[in-house]
Amino acid sequence: MSIKVKLSLLISLIATIILALNISIYYYSSKNEMENSLRQEMLTIAKQIGTNLDAAEKSMRLMESIIGEKLRTVAISAQSALNPRIENVGNEQLAELSRKLGVDHISLWKRGDGDIKVFRSSDPMELNMGSKTMDYWYRAFNQLLDDRQVTIEQGQKLDHYWSGPYQYASSDPDRVHKWGYYYDGTTDYIINPYVNAQVFLDYENKIGTNALIRSVMSGNEGILAITGFDPKFFGKPEIVKLKKGRPVRNLDVRDVPFGIYAYADKEQDVEFVLRAAGTGEVSTARFKIDGKEVIKSFIPLQNEKHYVVSVIFDYGSIKEALNRQLFLLMFISAGLLVLVWTTSYFISGAMIRPLRHIVDYVNEIAVGRFGRKIETRARDELGTLSLRVNAMADNLQTYMGKLQDSAEELRSTKEYLESFVNHTSDAILVTDLQGAVKQANQAFGAIYGWNPEDVLGREPSIIPDELKPENEAIRVRVATGESVTGFETVRLARDGSRIDVSITVSPIRNDRGEVVAIAEISRNITARKQTEEVIRRTEKLSVIGQLAAGVAHEIRNPLTTLRGFVQLGQKQGSLSNAYLDIMLPELERINLIVSEFLVLSKPQISQFRPTELSELLCDLISLLEPQASLVNVHFRTSFADNVPPIVCDGNQLKQVFMNVIKNSLEAMEENGGEIAIDLSCDGANAVIRVADQGRGIAKEHLTRLGEPFFTSKASGNGLGLMVSQRIIANHKGKMSFSSKPGIGTCVEIRLPVVA
Repeated sequence: MSIKVKLSLLISLIATIILALNISIYYYSSKNEMENSLRQEMLTIAKQIGTNLDAAEKSMRLMESIIGEKLRTVAISAQSALNPRIENVGNEQLAELSRKLGVDHISLWKRGDGDIKVFRSSDPMELNMGSKTMDYWYRAFNQLLDDRQVTIEQGQKLDHYWSGPYQYASSDPDRVHKWGYYYDGTTDYIINPYVNAQVFLDYENKIGTNALIRSVMSGNEGILAITGFDPKFFGKPEIVKLKKGRPVRNLDVRDVPFGIYAYADKEQDVEFVLRAAGTGEVSTARFKIDGKEVIKSFIPLQNEKHYVVSVIFDYGSIKEALNRQLFLLMFISAGLLVLVWTTSYFISGAMIRPLRHIVDYVNEIAVGRFGRKIETRARDELGTLSLRVNAMADNLQTYMGKLQDSAEELRSTKEYLESFVNHTSDAILVTDLQGAVKQANQAFGAIYGWNPEDVLGREPSIIPDELKPENEAIRVRVATGESVTGFETVRLARDGSRIDVSITVSPIRNDRGEVVAIAEISRNITARKQTEEVIRRTEKLSVIGQLAAGVAHEIRNPLTTLRGFVQLGQKQGSLSNAYLDIMLPELERINLIVSEFLVLSKPQISQFRPTELSELLCDLISLLEPQASLVNVHFRTSFADNVPPIVCDGNQLKQVFMNVIKNSLEAMEENGGEIAIDLSCDGANAVIRVADQGRGIAKEHLTRLGEPFFTSKASGNGLGLMVSQRIIANHKGKMSFSSKPGIGTCVEIRLPVVA
């Protein structure tokens, strides 16, 4: 694809993105604006319904109040015309009185058979009807009979009178009546005149809130339903009464007092109705019901009954309007894109014509022809590019000569390095991070018996099994960027023989500084080791000779004492117990010197295993605490949490720590004090420090610590520290001393940790 086409497509793509962003922003802003407008319209409708509902409620209450007062007047008039004893009143008399006073019927209520029942009525269907199942009506009747006054919340309350809300009649569920109840105590019954209250329902449907809802919905096709909810009853079990065997929902306990409950999602609707009623804030949500996407707004009304109005709007009408606008915008944008692409194609052709000349010249440079130059006329970026290409051609011609010289120098250096690697006596092995061999020199084959080509791409078997964890630990350290130098270990030749080697392991990094390979240089030190062993044996014989001389000197003194006592026994024929008590310590001293000598000359077989130093030190401190308390000495410990285990012989290290701590205790016998035992980690070493507050050691004596038979203790032989130093040396550790007379002594022991 040519640059001209690419450039025109790029311009078209940018234009497409801009137009798409413009359409998207316009679409979503229009959508949000329409939804906000819809919410405002729903809120306005709800407020209009609330205002109308307040007016309707006031009108209804006024009508009920007027009718209630009229019924009270009728009841008082009926009382004047009736006998105060109910048995002296007849049903026909009540029917005649109803017609005369202008009411539908009159009933007389009286207590009887544990209930308050209708004993006389102008309506035969009312006779013997009880009130015990009529909820708050029954409470009102009792209050009226007992107190002459009614105090319940519901209904109209006047002196000696109560009128309940209009309701479906229990005697005829098809009719709605308004009742009044009068009792002043002068009769033995309650006078109950009532009239037909269908006018209230007609008012509500034709003039009141339902009429307003129909008017609003007819003027706005997008509104699907308007519903009024009573939070007091909505979402709770329905209150249904059986009247003449028919289930009837009373008018005063309706969960939907006005409107039509359509597009119902009962569980979600209950949640939103209660939330709106509880918070007093409008809640709006989008639902998909029966395949139709709708928007529901739940708006709380600040009226006496705290109704919540739900306005349901058809979301499809919004989407339809938005889609029409979107289609129009996309059609216009498509036309603009065609125009932009056509224009940009011709403009791009004119702009890149000079670039073609530059490309042709660069192609000539690519094949090594530097003679021709580009003619420059324009002073724009392409003109500048032409000048720079000409300069580049001159520089390339110069650099090509230098590059050929450098290539020759690099080839010579490469041959030199390859000669060095292949002719050095040290084995060089380069492996990747997984251990596979990438390169090996000739010395590797000479030392280990492997042909370098045979080990490429795989891991050679030159590591003894018991040293594989050690080798893996070294590789892990090197992989993190460390280097290991002069590490002495053992390797296996191809024939299985063991070779003592000194290895240097270094990381190989790429140009980003990442470790990508590991180089190991190994030198055969078997001959050196054999020489060192000969020297070590010679030195050991020298030390043993020195020790033997010292032992002979140390043993001669107690032997002289024993010889004197034996000669005394020969002369006297027997020795007293006092002499024997002197001889026994001398014999024990000889036995101790010989035992220490055996430890030095023939140490026990060590059993090395991973050991936690903190546990070993804690066990030892627990063992020595009783002895320390006798000389008024206490221990202070400080063990770091990050100290790895070490591979050691635990019993031998216990002997070392026991010797060091007992020396500190003996140095503090006179004044007591504190022995501080610290355990920490310093790189690859665990560090143990034992510091006392004893009498200290003179500077000239520090250099002699560890010499056989050098001691400042009256009963010592100087072999304890020598044994300890030998144990630490066998563990590849170090033991050092620092002391100030009168202040105390600090012994520091360093031991390698498990990597």
